[in-house]
Amino acid sequence: MIIPRRSDERGYAHHGWLEARHSFSFAEYYDPQEMGWGALRVINEDRVAPGSGFGMHGHRDMEIVTYILDGALEHKDSLGHGGVIRRGEIQRMSAGKGILHSEFNPSPSEPTHLLQIWIQPARLGGSASYEQQALPEDELRQGWRLVASPDGAQGSATIGQDARLWATLIGARARADYALAAGRLAYVHVVKGALRLNGQALSTGDGAKIADETRLEFIADAESEILLFDLPPQSV
Repeated sequence: MIIPRRSDERGYAHHGWLEARHSFSFAEYYDPQEMGWGALRVINEDRVAPGSGFGMHGHRDMEIVTYILDGALEHKDSLGHGGVIRRGEIQRMSAGKGILHSEFNPSPSEPTHLLQIWIQPARLGGSASYEQQALPEDELRQGWRLVASPDGAQGSATIGQDARLWATLIGARARADYALAAGRLAYVHVVKGALRLNGQALSTGDGAKIADETRLEFIADAESEILLFDLPPQSV
């Protein structure tokens, strides 16, 4: 079963300094049919204006991955962490029992384009933590690159859930396959490009909910950047 989630069907918000597309219900956008997919709770595509950002605010019991598409983002948190991430890097914040943080576009002239991803942890009330990881574009072109995992395998960020986030960049007419274990869920988000997933056409901003599939075949009609979430089984 593959259920497309078209880009223009996503929730939309424009706050002047922030333009956002929500794949699932978030903030003022609410759709009872789009509350997430398995442990995956949020994919927000955000564009943050120069010199603007999210002021200090709190989270708890969520694994948050920030995937930069263009520009830069400066992070500060209540644990004393700080840093700037750019294209070719990601950050992971485990909110645990609670953490305060801010995310700010430090550029005076260039917008920041990013994906904010939330994954529900397997256990509540853990310790809050933060890390940055390199994600070189040339590695994405070599095949599936592990971005986040429960054990930090292959240099990935460590999250508190039996879920794995993969990314790849494939050229036009190229193909990428992925074997999904029986019973597991998956979600695909097309960062850019145009492709066919098991024959189903998807393009920039589109997503797809996947269940009861064990082989995923991606064939690109144009150069495509793909995120693939391999998620634990659960009722959906």
